[in-house]
Amino acid sequence: MFPILRMCQILDVSENGYYHWCKRGKSQRKRDDEQLTERIEDAYYTNRGHYGSPRIHAELKAQGLLCSRKRVARLMQAKQLSARKRKRKPRTTNSQHGFPLAPNLLEQDFTAEAPNTKWVSDFTYIETREGWLYLAGVLDVYSRRIVGWSMSEQHDTSFVKAALQMALLQRKPGAGLVHHSDRGSEYASTSYQMLLREHNIQASMSKKGDCYDNSMIESFWATLKKECAETSIFASRSEARRTIFEYIEVYYHRKRRHSSLDYLVQLSMKNKKQRQMIIILDESLLSMIKFTYT
Repeated sequence: MFPILRMCQILDVSENGYYHWCKRGKSQRKRDDEQLTERIEDAYYTNRGHYGSPRIHAELKAQGLLCSRKRVARLMQAKQLSARKRKRKPRTTNSQHGFPLAPNLLEQDFTAEAPNTKWVSDFTYIETREGWLYLAGVLDVYSRRIVGWSMSEQHDTSFVKAALQMALLQRKPGAGLVHHSDRGSEYASTSYQMLLREHNIQASMSKKGDCYDNSMIESFWATLKKECAETSIFASRSEARRTIFEYIEVYYHRKRRHSSLDYLVQLSMKNKKQRQMIIILDESLLSMIKFTYT
């Protein structure tokens, strides 16, 4: 629209300098940014679009690529790449029952020195076009691993017991384990508490109306829904079961980097001196399917 000479005079640059800039092409920094952006996009889409800049930075660092987290954040912002936001869901706890309640032994202390010393339990629901699918889980505080889980069309005592039975089968914990849950009738029921006593497990329950007492497993539910169950409604309960099974056993336990574990993958924890993991072997998935689908 305007002569080059006139624009150079107005912008106070030399005409010679302008033509040299045209021939010079992209700077080294720009080329480096483009290469780094490609690696960022690979890591982002490999992890299903769920990673923000801290996890992407950790992923690149694990691949031997050194760069600052702020640079990763800047390049992700330029490409409009961000972790998906989660929506809040209503609670499902029914504490209006006549069963005895256990004291709060956990007291929001979500730290553990060894596996199988503290477990937290809860259940949530997943929307499908066939109706709700309920998902119960038992999480080991030490490793953040889901050591037991179960899915059902109904939320009752047998449903949450199936998740606990899977955890007991896989881990075989010793005496002194603390099992924490909310005050819901499913966990306070006689048969569930008897199962805990049979294995010398101490029952612990959240205080009334305190959402933080069981926040660790609540956080896992939020992550699961954000990363595998929030983008669309499942067509059927069977589809939801398959997706959730794959998410927990293939992705969450074996590939996902966890901020609470210094962005380690759970399987890589066995290489650290002060951390021990009981790894669920692939052949044990048969027993998981037994508890999940019966």
